[in-house]
Amino acid sequence: MTAFPKQEYDERLIKVKEEMERAGVELLLISDPANMNYITGYDGWSFYVSQMVMIFIDEPEPYWFGRGQDVNGAKATTWLPESHLLSYGDEFVHAKTKHPMDEAGRWLKSKGKHAKRIGVELDAYYFSAKAMNHLEQALPDAAFADTTNLVNYVRMIKSDREITFMKRAAAIAEEAMNEGIRAIQEGTRTCDIAAAISSAQIRGANGIGGDYPAIVPLIPAGELTFAPHLTWTDEPLKKGEPIIIELAGCYRRYHAPLARTVVLGKPDAELQRLAYAVTEGIENTLDSIRPGLTCEEIEGVWRNTISKHGFNKDSRIGYSIGVNYPPDWGEHTASIRPGDHTILQPNMAFHLIPGIWLDNMGVEISESFIVTDKGCETLVDYPRSLIVQPGFSTAI
Repeated sequence: MTAFPKQEYDERLIKVKEEMERAGVELLLISDPANMNYITGYDGWSFYVSQMVMIFIDEPEPYWFGRGQDVNGAKATTWLPESHLLSYGDEFVHAKTKHPMDEAGRWLKSKGKHAKRIGVELDAYYFSAKAMNHLEQALPDAAFADTTNLVNYVRMIKSDREITFMKRAAAIAEEAMNEGIRAIQEGTRTCDIAAAISSAQIRGANGIGGDYPAIVPLIPAGELTFAPHLTWTDEPLKKGEPIIIELAGCYRRYHAPLARTVVLGKPDAELQRLAYAVTEGIENTLDSIRPGLTCEEIEGVWRNTISKHGFNKDSRIGYSIGVNYPPDWGEHTASIRPGDHTILQPNMAFHLIPGIWLDNMGVEISESFIVTDKGCETLVDYPRSLIVQPGFSTAI
């Protein structure tokens, strides 16, 4: 059963075909599981083997191509007719001398499509160099084009139903953050905090169950807060230590990320100063957002604010978000950073994460937001400052 009405999938397909025409490709091979989901509704943990969706510009319905035992999953989750569900046998799975792309190439030849100009997502996580090699060998007369992110850019403007899903994900993110912060006590291990968060992410909120997020909870503590993207350890927490929690709620594969920094006990002056700069920076940035501005202009507001406090951040402070699978909840399109001239439009969705990491600590406070007609709407309603635990109060 698909997450969206058939009409919405039809509208998405029309937009994708318009981009195919601009790119000059007659066949688009999609391996990114988020893009496969976006076009067909397919949702399964099968992306560890070769799979793709094939879109012919002159045919009304795409084809799903995957492992034989996953065909029933495609029947259960896509809107495609059974005749458009193609498969390969298990002898191709992790084989040394053959590859599923051999079978894909043979089928395309049988359709008389082997000499077409074909678009391929060359930088998709789950489309390997070996897959491309076998595809080229199977279709020696084809002309291949790199169409990485073609569908991703179509995905940037969300439908109202997609935004509803992201708001449900945001409610789950709030509940997960609550559970994570409640678990922060002197002597608690960060792995136990991760367990509390993961339970809440799956349990969901407001009677709606959650999905597994594309990224596990990131919970560096103490000196480890100086580095982003660390997960957890089994070391017990100590009084006075900062803890960063970055997580996301996920509903029907749609994400709403959220990050907060917590201190176990009274924060020291340096941590308070950094948290104040980050908080003022994110507040000013959110206040500045409106349609028509570029990502670069939005980042400039943040940059100017933190520079007044003596801080600088070289990395981007945000990126577009939506439907996704591991290992990332970002859409790989627009980034809020210098040089990105993407113009903000209503119903675009972003994760604004202007963290600052120093040599001995860091602070992350993030918000997911939707661009509206006049500004932006944050998806989560949560204290936007340094949080003190125990007591669950804000420090600034």
